[in-house]
Amino acid sequence: MTDILPRPGRTIDTDQLLAWYETAKRDLPWRAPGVGPWQILVSEFMLQQTPVARVRPVWEDWVCRWPTPSATAAATPADVLRAWGRLGYPRRAKRLHECATVIARDHADVVPDDVETLEQLPGVGSYTARAVACFAYGKRVPVVDTNVRRVMARAMRGEADAASNGRDLAELARILPKDAMAPRFSVALMELGATVCTARSPRCGLCPLSACAWRAAGHPPSAMPVRRTQAYAGTDRQVRGRLLDVLRRNNSPVTHTELDVAWLTDTEQRDRALASLLADGLVEHTADGRYGLTGDEPLARRAEYSDEPLARRAEGSDEPLARRAEGSDEPLARRAEGSDEPLARRAEGSENA
Repeated sequence: MTDILPRPGRTIDTDQLLAWYETAKRDLPWRAPGVGPWQILVSEFMLQQTPVARVRPVWEDWVCRWPTPSATAAATPADVLRAWGRLGYPRRAKRLHECATVIARDHADVVPDDVETLEQLPGVGSYTARAVACFAYGKRVPVVDTNVRRVMARAMRGEADAASNGRDLAELARILPKDAMAPRFSVALMELGATVCTARSPRCGLCPLSACAWRAAGHPPSAMPVRRTQAYAGTDRQVRGRLLDVLRRNNSPVTHTELDVAWLTDTEQRDRALASLLADGLVEHTADGRYGLTGDEPLARRAEYSDEPLARRAEGSDEPLARRAEGSDEPLARRAEGSDEPLARRAEGSENA
């Protein structure tokens, strides 16, 4: 007799998933009733590479201070970088400021609601565009992050993990509810991956899904190569953070000597890190030879560099500061423009689920 029931593991039970979510969901401020599209977009920028616990207080302060795109656009880049604090990857703050400016200028201060238009905004890639369309506007669009990809791989295909591929969106679109519950289903799927079906320590005993191909197969190990997480200590990223800390603490530009004390271990690395901050447009070199966050000093007071690179090394150097030494562990352009897929995977539970 022909089996008319769905093959176990080839779909995800909507009722089971949503019933679990109603009782197990985390209380995250960007999920609260009344949170608007701009606030949700800000949370997506912040959560791209930073855990929820670190994002929450910064996000709450941010949306209170700058509740609209135009309010953010009116702030100086230096104010935005200071408000970003120690969330890391500060180019996100710069891109968020640029994004706010475009929304205020070109979209009447209203975040667009369609994926195609959202993807045209500075710093907004496919994932963020889909997340905003789904979570802010209730659109039935598939939203696939690392957590969703893992849950689908395990529950539907019996694989411990899966790399990003072209079938993810189509696979999720196939199982999304056809009604208004689609956004709820998407956020519940993310939550399951972030809190139960985690990468390193899945808690299968708490899983609400009665059918899981991976569990039925006896939890076979991943066939994917183990990814090594780069240490933070001693990297250019850490040095960049130290230099930015000095500049954030000062409301006016500082001397090169004041920056020098931020990293005494390796002067060449310190110069390289400063070069990357200048090249990224996060730091400016002033007319009197000091350094400050971009926007801290009017452009009119900056030197007219006609025959000298803006990002130059200390006097007497024969190498422009803007040129990075070969072998740097952090390229100047760390992420492709508009990309929201982090180079370093988010920590478990850090996605906007």
